[in-house]
Amino acid sequence: MKNIFIFSLIIFFQFSFAQEETKKDSILPTELKEVVVQSKKKSIEQKADRTIFNFSEQSHLNSGSVMEGLKKLPGLIVSDVAGMMYQGKQLEVFMDNRPLNIFSNELTSYLESLPANSIEKVEIITQPGAEFPATSGGAIINIVTSKNAKKYLSATYSNGYSYTKYTKSRHRFNNSVLLNARNKWFGWQIQLGQNFNQGYQRTNFRNESFVLSQNTTDRENRFYFFKTGLKFDLKKDRLLVNYDFTTSNNNALIDANGFGFTTSDVSKNKLNRNDVALNYQKRFDDATKKLDFRFNINSVDNQFDLTNRSVGNSVLDNGFDQLFYQFRTDYSQEFSFLEKTKFSTGVLADQLEFEAQNEGSTNLDYQRTTFAAYTEFQSTYKKFDFVVGGRLESYSIDGTTDTDDLIPFKQTRFFPNASIQYNIIPQVFVNANYNKKISLPNTASLNPNNTSYQNPNVSFFGDPNLEPTIFDNYEVKISAFEYFYVSYSRSDANNQVMNRIITNGDGAASISENIPQVTIHNFNFGLPIPYMLFTKGLTETLKFDFNPDEINFLYLYVGHQKHILPDVTNKGLWFFNAMSQIVLPGKITFTANYNTSSTGGNYFYYENRVPFGQQFDVTFTKKFLDNNLAISVYCNDVFNTNEQGFNALGTNLVYASKNDTRRVGITLNYKIPTKNKLAKEESNILNNDKKEENSIVN
Repeated sequence: MKNIFIFSLIIFFQFSFAQEETKKDSILPTELKEVVVQSKKKSIEQKADRTIFNFSEQSHLNSGSVMEGLKKLPGLIVSDVAGMMYQGKQLEVFMDNRPLNIFSNELTSYLESLPANSIEKVEIITQPGAEFPATSGGAIINIVTSKNAKKYLSATYSNGYSYTKYTKSRHRFNNSVLLNARNKWFGWQIQLGQNFNQGYQRTNFRNESFVLSQNTTDRENRFYFFKTGLKFDLKKDRLLVNYDFTTSNNNALIDANGFGFTTSDVSKNKLNRNDVALNYQKRFDDATKKLDFRFNINSVDNQFDLTNRSVGNSVLDNGFDQLFYQFRTDYSQEFSFLEKTKFSTGVLADQLEFEAQNEGSTNLDYQRTTFAAYTEFQSTYKKFDFVVGGRLESYSIDGTTDTDDLIPFKQTRFFPNASIQYNIIPQVFVNANYNKKISLPNTASLNPNNTSYQNPNVSFFGDPNLEPTIFDNYEVKISAFEYFYVSYSRSDANNQVMNRIITNGDGAASISENIPQVTIHNFNFGLPIPYMLFTKGLTETLKFDFNPDEINFLYLYVGHQKHILPDVTNKGLWFFNAMSQIVLPGKITFTANYNTSSTGGNYFYYENRVPFGQQFDVTFTKKFLDNNLAISVYCNDVFNTNEQGFNALGTNLVYASKNDTRRVGITLNYKIPTKNKLAKEESNILNNDKKEENSIVN
């Protein structure tokens, strides 16, 4: 293993120097003075503050749902009990650079219903600077659904179908179409689609003596989405207008039994989400000077009903309405200090209104207002890059329940961040980062009502009086050519909001509560190994001038997490991922992906009895019609090993869950070709990421 590690580094150093004349340092901006640099998309890009996974060109990621693709990313963990985390950091979920503002089981359902072939890329921002809201907590995942507009009418049609058989046959299929065009006045884009999803789940709660609850769930979900974008060029300025609408209608038949009861229920969950965004980009004669004004309004309404099928009476009748407003302005300019310095500043104001209902009566009325201002400097001097900034945020939280007023929370805090990077050679750097962040309790954790399921022995609910969590995040990373990296991070959290299982009389309850102190240690290692190393030897391999994305290779990821909590015997967990790409005869691309973990370690207040997300996936992809048609055939969880099993620490309870993860499917993407030989891609309509395009440390 040691020799393979050394050989791989030598190969990628060789590749870097061979390309040094044509490639820019990975730390430089991808857009300078409004000139867009066109380049082939890479599978993975390691930036100083983020990791970018390209979904659009990777068949093993864009086959199936977005959730299935996310679970294949090395270092990302999704579980029923612990939520979504990347390299030990809880993720705040954004879509097209705007907060998604849905959580818990609603978020899981949303990502399971959204087709992965509607996604362009996923950015995981592990070191959010002062420009990002301090409420991002430890890290941000930004799911980018947008494509580039073109100077001609273009269309892409996507389709997918998959099949499982657990007790009976179940089917999933999706269709979507993307249209975009541009004329001399404006560019426009429309993306719309649907998803039909049948699913199966088996869960149980038990203790040492008897089974509290065991149930099987047969789901049928319908999901529709509609996304639009307009871009107006006003001389040097630009106006972007976006409107997104998604709706889901989910039904489930649930048969449950346990100590002292037997029941058969039907649940219905309806969710509508609207999102409107306006972005005015002011540009100047000095192309490094930029001023953006952004306004976003987001609404979500959800209704959850649970009815007993035997007698027809209502078990649960819960819902919520959520309204979110945000206005922000950002200004940036470069000037001569050291070699080059970029100054950024901005202000933000947002408001969240959340109202929860139980059987038609409001039992939580919650309001949160945030005001923020930030300043950040990014400088380059010789082989060093520096970032230093600070963000001042003020919060005002109040509300009422059906019995009392919430404990008001009014606070103003300063959140510093700093980063230093040493560039050893082009595309090889060492980076050290510190930032202080806060995480405000999300509405799923606050909601006192059950919006998932309950029976006489098991219930789920939140706590309206949860307090915010304060994080101190530290990270050191070595990155080489965007594929090889080693990193260590530590997060210290005060008042961490955590979901845990407790005993509740003779039953169990899943609750949210503040944990006084939590420390997370996280180590990560990624290594690419070209197969030509074994077939041609080191000497012959070094003679090749190759693109790492177009060769046969094995990519290995190893991660270790240790969660230190009070009153818990702390033991770390190892996580492993191996992804192999092989180009077969006929230009058929074969991709295999394997995930697993060790057992017996604590993941917050859960001790895993079986490996996290253990599964083996295979995908075959072939392109036709001058690469305009891509067809993928895949099988996820070939050996049917993906299941969840935990000991609920502090209790004698055991939780186990199994979904229909073994799935066979086919997807296709067809780009309708154009005869316009002068067609050129323009800048993005549905998304504009100022941080990604314009940073010095990028």
